[in-house]
Amino acid sequence: MKLKKRIWIFFSLALMVSSFANFALSAEPASKATEERVQRAIEVIKDLVSLKDEGIPSKLLEKAQGLAIIPGVVKAAWGIGGQYGRGIVLVRKEDGSWGNPIFIQLIGGSFGWQIGLEKTDLVLVFKNRRGVENIASNKITLGADMSVSAGPVGRSAEASTDIQMEAEIYSYSKSKGLFAGLALKGGTLQVDKKANAAFYGQKLPAAKILYEQVKAPAVVENLRQTLDALVRKK
Repeated sequence: MKLKKRIWIFFSLALMVSSFANFALSAEPASKATEERVQRAIEVIKDLVSLKDEGIPSKLLEKAQGLAIIPGVVKAAWGIGGQYGRGIVLVRKEDGSWGNPIFIQLIGGSFGWQIGLEKTDLVLVFKNRRGVENIASNKITLGADMSVSAGPVGRSAEASTDIQMEAEIYSYSKSKGLFAGLALKGGTLQVDKKANAAFYGQKLPAAKILYEQVKAPAVVENLRQTLDALVRKK
């Protein structure tokens, strides 16, 4: 009887230790990791707008109704494409302010000709809110659900009096490594529910996060201020 009691106590303690370890090693680091992902997104968008000849024109950013920022998309391809990345997407609200970011994943890719192994910082500029809302409600496949093309870049685009967004999504990227073009056709953007829960401290519908007032870490305000500053930079 004493032996059974000791065994029961042992397993109870083991379960408690395991539960605490899981909390310490997954919950807190996950929250920190998601904050770092937003901070990395801030760095990426600043970097891609600052490029003089190949950057995102601030006028285009001013017209954007949504943005997806995916740092470090991993792609390994020798003739066929395949990629994976994690980032954020946010929408511009009716009053012109930016909503809260939701965390997303980019999965899949194109069979377009690509060479090499590299990481790519990717920004997608959305012409309308519908694309972002579709990601929040389910997912979208680039090139199938919405058209995507390389965006206008640099000084010539910035000098234009009126930048017209003809494609539904414009893509911008910066890569390191052997690289022969970024092909996005067939890539799927979908919500990263675990990351959203870790960042906001609770499970919330992605659509609610986009538009409504929810408690968020301070880095979200840093993101909004950065985007506003980049638009004013003309």
